[in-house]
Amino acid sequence: MHTYTLVNAFGQERFTGNPVAVFFACDDLDDGVMQRLAAELNLSETTFVRAPRSGGTVEVKIFTPVNELGFAGHPLLGTAVALAEARGLTDMTFETRKGTFRFAVERVRERPFTAYVQMEQPSPLVSAYDPARELLAALGLHESTLPVEMYDVGPRHVFVGVKDIAALGDVRPDFTRLAGHPNMATLCFCPDGAGGWRMRMFSPAYGVLEDAATGSAAGPLALHLARHGRAAFGDSIRITQGVEMGRASRMDATARMERDGPRLTAGGYGHRIAVGSYFI
Repeated sequence: MHTYTLVNAFGQERFTGNPVAVFFACDDLDDGVMQRLAAELNLSETTFVRAPRSGGTVEVKIFTPVNELGFAGHPLLGTAVALAEARGLTDMTFETRKGTFRFAVERVRERPFTAYVQMEQPSPLVSAYDPARELLAALGLHESTLPVEMYDVGPRHVFVGVKDIAALGDVRPDFTRLAGHPNMATLCFCPDGAGGWRMRMFSPAYGVLEDAATGSAAGPLALHLARHGRAAFGDSIRITQGVEMGRASRMDATARMERDGPRLTAGGYGHRIAVGSYFI
């Protein structure tokens, strides 16, 4: 038997944010079992907490319904909330396939089972996305407001800019054509008209047609905007996602440029919504 917690990541009210299932004490589970559990639960991601191997607080394995990820934002934020509830932790480091990253958790006293989490994120590999024209066609778009570029932080995120919220809401991807772009997620974004940014994510390649909150793309979006003069390095940007799905999610992100490259952070609230046991 394994206990697990369900957390809505990047939300602090019922039915907001992106749900993740967090399984505890999973040292006895192999990758095949974890993959099948993630497929059975059919959330965009499920995490499995194991004993640390390299001096961190825990090792965390992350699975979509179809594959394992080296890093992901909302599942790790949800895992931090779950561990804060289960162990009383406020500062922790997670060992992932992409590296070891620090998470700081601040409990919200007025809201039971709710916390704000700030996380370090990987420094991405940035490149032009060569089949940009084919990607735009799969999205039903003619152009992008900024260069179509890929940010690889474990999952590979390709950013496509649209002019406004109305245009963002009108995006209707051809998922069959979009699935022909392997091992990537498409992030469409635009200004929200109130000083922040709105975003939608589509990734049939990762088994997720649309995602309510893509935390691993938050820091890369801040970097993308700063690189192309739409935000300043060091500015905190506010991102809203999931509105079109009826699951509004809010993320904060910052990109700082240091001597050895960009440093990305992202943050947001998480809210525990359920606990349970799975008999394996």
